[in-house]
Amino acid sequence: MSEELESTTTENQETTESQEIPEKKAPPVRILNRDEEEDSLDDPATQEMLALVEESLKTLDEGEIVRGKVLRLDEKEVLVDIGGKSEGVIPMSEFSESDAIKVGDQIDVFLEKMENQDGLVELSKTRADFVKVWDKVKEAYDNNQVVEGRLIRKIKGGVVADLFGVEAFLPGSQIALRQVQNIEDLLGKVMRFKIIKLNKRRRNIVVSRRVVLEEERAQLKGKILGELAKDQVREGVVKNITDFGAFVDLGGIDGLLHITDMSWGRVNHPSEVVNIGDKLMVKVLSFDPERERISLGLKQLTPYPWENVDEKYKVNSRVRGKVVSITDYGAFVELEKGVEGLIHIGEMSWTRHVRHPSKIVNIADMVECVVLKVDKENEKISLSLKQTETDPWDTLDLKYPVRSRFTGVVRNLTNFGAFVELEEGIDGLVHISDMSWTRRINHPSEVLKKGDTIEVEVLNIDKDGRRISLGLKQTQENPWPKLEQKFASGTQVEGSVVRIIDRGVVVDLGDDVEGFVPLSQLGLEGEQKPEDVVKEGEALQLRVTKVDGGNQRIVLAVKDAAPSDDADDDYDTGNDYQSRYSGSGTAAIGDHLAEELRAQEAKREEAERSEES
Repeated sequence: MSEELESTTTENQETTESQEIPEKKAPPVRILNRDEEEDSLDDPATQEMLALVEESLKTLDEGEIVRGKVLRLDEKEVLVDIGGKSEGVIPMSEFSESDAIKVGDQIDVFLEKMENQDGLVELSKTRADFVKVWDKVKEAYDNNQVVEGRLIRKIKGGVVADLFGVEAFLPGSQIALRQVQNIEDLLGKVMRFKIIKLNKRRRNIVVSRRVVLEEERAQLKGKILGELAKDQVREGVVKNITDFGAFVDLGGIDGLLHITDMSWGRVNHPSEVVNIGDKLMVKVLSFDPERERISLGLKQLTPYPWENVDEKYKVNSRVRGKVVSITDYGAFVELEKGVEGLIHIGEMSWTRHVRHPSKIVNIADMVECVVLKVDKENEKISLSLKQTETDPWDTLDLKYPVRSRFTGVVRNLTNFGAFVELEEGIDGLVHISDMSWTRRINHPSEVLKKGDTIEVEVLNIDKDGRRISLGLKQTQENPWPKLEQKFASGTQVEGSVVRIIDRGVVVDLGDDVEGFVPLSQLGLEGEQKPEDVVKEGEALQLRVTKVDGGNQRIVLAVKDAAPSDDADDDYDTGNDYQSRYSGSGTAAIGDHLAEELRAQEAKREEAERSEES
């Protein structure tokens, strides 16, 4: 019970004491606003009038209820005659609308003072009303009786109630079992209360509706606890809603209707299914009498939707549903209330690289899908969005034949090549080895940049691996037949050092043509290293030792260096992938490495056969 209830005993000990008001004699009568020169108190007529007035006042005592007549009224005050030429003013605020006061009415008033500072009799209607009903109020309080009252107006901390014609205070915490959101809706209604606090001196009455409701609830609760059992279906009223469920009043005791037991379908918040004040039938799922905990279910009153789901949604059939949830790995589609299927992110597009399902579908979208798998026991259905369309890779070789040329846009650069978009969702790879006939490209950015529109040639299509190999250099004429003539063996040329590597030096011969000078052809002496002899950018006088148009390589020697028979071997050990794999039409580096291993194995087998023979 609230602090107000705890202080009731102390407060009311004071109220039970007799509030006897001692009898007072009427004060001497004085005449106000008289002219002392003209009017003399010794005048016989004046003395007679004063005697009559004093005699009339002797019958009126302060602290008692007297009968008065309304003489005049306005918006602020009511003038009342209580007899004996005595008049008093009562504030209009003490009259309720129901009083409908008018001139000539006879009313009961409380005589506060025979004369106030203004020389008028001080009267109170509110106190008169209080005194008249005090016995009734006191009796109801002493006997713990239930009384009825009407809510009049809202004030700070609660509501003023009309109880037996006098005002009583109903605290906000005592209006109902739970906090009332909108008190204005209750104004004007008649309710049942118990008086929980009295103070006659202050004319203070405090009432509680909550106490009445708690007693009624306790009676109903005992009855329900004796009847309640698992699997019962009972009617209840939604009293409160939280994020995890709703509390339902079964008529004296509350049960929890969890959000997962509201519907077979997806429920994001309980307010989507129920509202406060709703009456609904619920099933008792579990009941703990000792802890007085009751779990309720709403969906259990409807058929289980997964019962015949395998017959309803057959594999490879097409179904329609609404997207109800999106996660990083896919989208959930509601096929019917309580039955959902998952479109995995990998089943959303044949061609697009989907980074997140929200790039393909949105919440509330209606989509058509193909059923891939039904798992009735675990309540799972696998769906596919892309399989409602033909796989474009099945006929891609007809649209993009090998050796045909197309225009595409560079979408991405990697260390090993550039991805070029031929159409939406269809990308091909231009390997770094297929970017130039003559230059050794270390990174695609030396030739291309993202967003470039370029012409490429289709080198190979791998349907199973969903890969297209493209060539950039193949769109140009192969310059090597002419280069073989221009750089014939023994030709004297000039080149500038481009890079110094462990195996030798790469030089620029002009017109994007590069040659290689092995270590043995640099004229090194003793323990010298290439960087001890040449610097990047330095011009060298060279002679051509070998031109291999098939493998796209030019081997050079410093002009003054002595000829060496192992010059070609030095170049081979460099593993020059640029020359070896140019135009191979293979998009994966792993394929290149596998080819190299197979070539080495073939050479070793050939050597073994030669030894045997």
